[in-house]
Amino acid sequence: MEEVKKKQAISLSEVKEILGKVDVEEMDQIQRWTYDYVSKFVTTESKDAKEMKKQLIKECELTEDEAVEIVNIRPTSLAELRSFTFGWKKLILAETLEKMLKIIKEHS
Repeated sequence: MEEVKKKQAISLSEVKEILGKVDVEEMDQIQRWTYDYVSKFVTTESKDAKEMKKQLIKECELTEDEAVEIVNIRPTSLAELRSFTFGWKKLILAETLEKMLKIIKEHS
């Protein structure tokens, strides 16, 4: 078993980029399933996903995990965004939610 060197939340776009560098023949079964999934469902470029995550953390004061969740889901309305942020059990102001939607739209 390999040693964990670093633990970090990454978006599905970043997963696709990482697995895209590995030869499919060298992947284990879970890696192949994961690569198949992200290849079918990820539409955002890794570069845009990284920038979106960075902006959400900096401008909206989200944790890395929260930012990755938003990047992966990319909600398109305030109601949809509220449904995800509600589970975080912290108060997020309406102006912050608007800022989050603006960032999402800029990178979509």
